[in-house]
Amino acid sequence: MNAYFSYLNDFITKHKIAYSNYPEIKWLSPYEVADFQEKRDELLIAFKDSTLFKGTKPFLNGISKGCELCGKGLWSCLFITGKCNASCFYCPSAQDADDLPESQGMTFATPESYTEYIKHFKFKGVGFSGGEPLLVKERVLAYLKSLRQNGDPDLYIWMYTNGILGNKEIFAQLADAGLNEVRFDIGATNFKLDAIANAGSYFDNITIEIPAVPEEAEKLKILLPEMVEAGVTRLNLHQMRLTPYNVKKMITRNYTFIPAEQPIVLESELAALEIMNYAKLNNIPIAINYCSFFFKNRFQKAGFKTMMAKTLGAKEAKISEKGYIRNNNENGIRYDGIFIADKGRLNGNLSSLILPNKSYDYQQTNAFTQTVTSSDYKNLLMIEPAEIPQKKELYDIWNHEYIEKGLREY
Repeated sequence: MNAYFSYLNDFITKHKIAYSNYPEIKWLSPYEVADFQEKRDELLIAFKDSTLFKGTKPFLNGISKGCELCGKGLWSCLFITGKCNASCFYCPSAQDADDLPESQGMTFATPESYTEYIKHFKFKGVGFSGGEPLLVKERVLAYLKSLRQNGDPDLYIWMYTNGILGNKEIFAQLADAGLNEVRFDIGATNFKLDAIANAGSYFDNITIEIPAVPEEAEKLKILLPEMVEAGVTRLNLHQMRLTPYNVKKMITRNYTFIPAEQPIVLESELAALEIMNYAKLNNIPIAINYCSFFFKNRFQKAGFKTMMAKTLGAKEAKISEKGYIRNNNENGIRYDGIFIADKGRLNGNLSSLILPNKSYDYQQTNAFTQTVTSSDYKNLLMIEPAEIPQKKELYDIWNHEYIEKGLREY
């Protein structure tokens, strides 16, 4: 077995152990793969020339500036609260506590501490998420105003909401404070567009961002013209995933789960691509993109690691596409990552980043080291290979150097 397939097989074992208390989970069977793969390949034909980020994001009629910044690693997502007022079956976490605003495991107790963090690391976009941000609308406004008053004037800022509390007054306040875009999860409100109508007078960029629920695909197709009429400019369709929190609800729906880095719903991907094909065939003037698990898992992680490596690593550091600091010579190769956290959260040999409103600890730690027995690795570093290397020695280097291409084969 080559190294890549061994890597994938490890996920099968890992997830089946993790979810062993749920024998009813329907994992993808080898006997189903060919039919599912054929169906997906047919759906993707329409977008063979319309994909971004190494083929992980098929799109129709463009994507938002926020999505571009996300894929380039120039975006910070601030979970402004951990509490939500909806109960979507697909939600991956409990979302039942009003925690401190948090991003990448770091907390930001004041608007000033977050703004200086965004400025220091030169992020170009910010997304307010949750939980439900409108449960703490004054907090959202405070952080938004701080970013606008003291941050980069070109910062692109958007907010996710289920819209339940989205009245005209709050949308007017958010627009006046400088919010660029609102993204609605209408799955939380049985696909009603009422809150979108309340926002329409104040924002040029209105997005519906929802998981692609297979059972709702036909409803969404029919709803597309109404979305356009309501002022929706974009539809972002996410791939659903399985977590310990949502497993009991998800397994009642007879989905087929793929054991990737996290378990994902196969039918969710097909539903997203079907909706995109329908919109294209019917010339519906709305931009749609499929935000695949592989896009998020690969590019968001690599983007943040790259940002930290560029800012906190040595100036002459060589950084791989995957976001690791690379050191190599005739004898071997080493990849390091930089971890940053709130003061007091890390152990070992630490460095400090001290900003006026908050201090951090960070450390450069070894992620992978290998003694090289073949000169083939030099070519691997110079040019990304068309195919994933099969030999473990070269595969391990490739896996720290490059972001994997495309939607992974079933």
